Amino acid sequence: MAKQQLTYTEAVTELEAILATLENNAEVNMEEISAKVKRAAELMELCKKQLHILDHELDKVMNSLNE
Repeated sequence: MAKQQLTYTEAVTELEAILATLENNAEVNMEEISAKVKRAAELMELCKKQLHILDHELDKVMNSLNE
């Protein structure tokens, strides 16, 4: 079964939840912190790729309008 890719909004929401957990919970253990930081890095990479794709698509649209 293929994994469904998160939308940008879903990824940002999950990132915000991770941040809130880390900020508001003084009792988070090191293993959990490590896992959350790793997941946050994955989510940030996904957002970065989605923004890059959007930027490329917008450039194509703008270039076609200028022709």
